[in-house]
Amino acid sequence: MRAAVPIGLYAALTALMPNAVARAAMASAPLMALLGWWLLNGANHWLVAFIAAALLLPPLPIGLGNAGPHPALAFAAVGFGIGLLRLREWKLRADPLAQALTIFFALLLASVASALALSGPAVAAGSLARTLLFGIAVYIYFFVAHGPGAGQRVDAARGARWLYGVAMAAAAFACVDFYFQFPAPAGYGPQYVWLMSGVFRRAQGLFYEASTLGNFCVFFLVMIAVTATLPRQARLLSWPALLVGGAVFSTALVFSYSRASLAALAAALVALAYMRRGVFPLARWLLIVVVSLAAGALIVYLAFPAYGEIYSLRLALSVEQFLSQTNAILSGRLVSWSAVYELLTANPWYALTGVGYKTLPYSDVAGRPLIVDNMYLTLLAETGVLGVTAFLALNVALLAKARNAARSRDAQASFFGVWIFCFWCGELVQMLSGDLLTYWRVLPLYFWVLATAVRRADAAAE
Repeated sequence: MRAAVPIGLYAALTALMPNAVARAAMASAPLMALLGWWLLNGANHWLVAFIAAALLLPPLPIGLGNAGPHPALAFAAVGFGIGLLRLREWKLRADPLAQALTIFFALLLASVASALALSGPAVAAGSLARTLLFGIAVYIYFFVAHGPGAGQRVDAARGARWLYGVAMAAAAFACVDFYFQFPAPAGYGPQYVWLMSGVFRRAQGLFYEASTLGNFCVFFLVMIAVTATLPRQARLLSWPALLVGGAVFSTALVFSYSRASLAALAAALVALAYMRRGVFPLARWLLIVVVSLAAGALIVYLAFPAYGEIYSLRLALSVEQFLSQTNAILSGRLVSWSAVYELLTANPWYALTGVGYKTLPYSDVAGRPLIVDNMYLTLLAETGVLGVTAFLALNVALLAKARNAARSRDAQASFFGVWIFCFWCGELVQMLSGDLLTYWRVLPLYFWVLATAVRRADAAAE
């Protein structure tokens, strides 16, 4: 009864506001205060909010950057603040993976100086912004593995199930969005599929481009495959949940039109077969992957037969004409890769200093804006030999740490370790045809899984 009076007074004050904006601000203030209290009341709450926002919210319709600012960035800023408030809870370790991450991120930051010198302040500002976006994933790794997040008693399996549900909702929306061609979010990559019935924007869901969606779907298809290898009592998800999720992620993967993501999935499954050799019958876990992909293909053919036909034709031609029409099959990438070679041979010092991280697509340092679509070549040109060497060292350290976690006696550490090890093997393949480090909205998910595996394996070893 006592609360009714102030609530009524606040509602009356809100109604008396002179315009709709003021009334909306007044009405949302209590909710924002409640959200702020919740974020500060737990070390990992900001991470939950960040992931939910990154996967389920579109960018804001503001002309800033490629896609406009994203609401998830506000939660990332809160997370950084919480890290400062809980400074005493950090227990950093100088293991090879932590060192490799720190060195690589430092080299990305250092390359901004080259961007400033060669391309000017505007391009350098963009380079710095994209470096900091990658830094969100790095921060999440340290926060969860060695920071305040490591000290919290978090049920990793419960977190994975929650993440699976949120991801399935995002992938389902991507399928519906492609079929009905809803208005695009504030910014999107101009990627289209031409059919007799019209021109369709490739499935991207709420992400900036279709390749991000494809990569995201592979991540959870690998999770499904790894889960299928576990004994019944150790599985995080039931068979119906695995099959439904498999169908949704497979459908979204097909609608993304990404062949590189399929190659990444194949590489990840080969890695899983290696990791589970002699432990689990291959046919039993491979069956659920095949059923999931078949269900996705069936959904595509039933819902959109014209698209299913052209997608199948594209895959067949990619295999048949790869050697004879390599550049066409690679969507003109050989031309871009040749341009990088010409840039480095004409300016060999660029191979040492780099031209600045993520500057080639936005500057004329190569004579024209250049989208390389190859992570290794991109880093060589933009961060120099030191940058690409540090990146290769990072991948070695990451896979070694994931493999060690996969061998842990802690069941959850082993699950997360196998998951990220197999998926990252696929990432190494897909990086040959895409700049995957720019996928800042999904990269934190991958580093969360890595950090969870590391944290639990370290705890089990102590």
